[in-house]
Amino acid sequence: MKVIVKQWHAIAQWQWDTGKTDENGDPEEDVCGICRVPFEGCCPTCKVPGDDCPLIWGECSHVFHMHCLLKWIATAASKQQCPMDRRQWVTAERKVAAGDL
Repeated sequence: MKVIVKQWHAIAQWQWDTGKTDENGDPEEDVCGICRVPFEGCCPTCKVPGDDCPLIWGECSHVFHMHCLLKWIATAASKQQCPMDRRQWVTAERKVAAGDL
């Protein structure tokens, strides 16, 4: 018996790995604390989500769309502080998992 594939339609889904999980251990869907758009979406200044609209982590463990945070930090009112806990903003170093090498 031969099978001939006449049409194929692939569907994929992706999600940023923020390292946060819910009570069941599943990845937690989260939103940017500045623009309130889910991380899988993009910030208001971008047209498409993904690598062109990356996330940025602070040492305080808060995560934001990079463009939202840069716009926030550029304002005088920010005083270079995290918008969530008002601690001095320090970008966390990226930790590379063994599977990412």
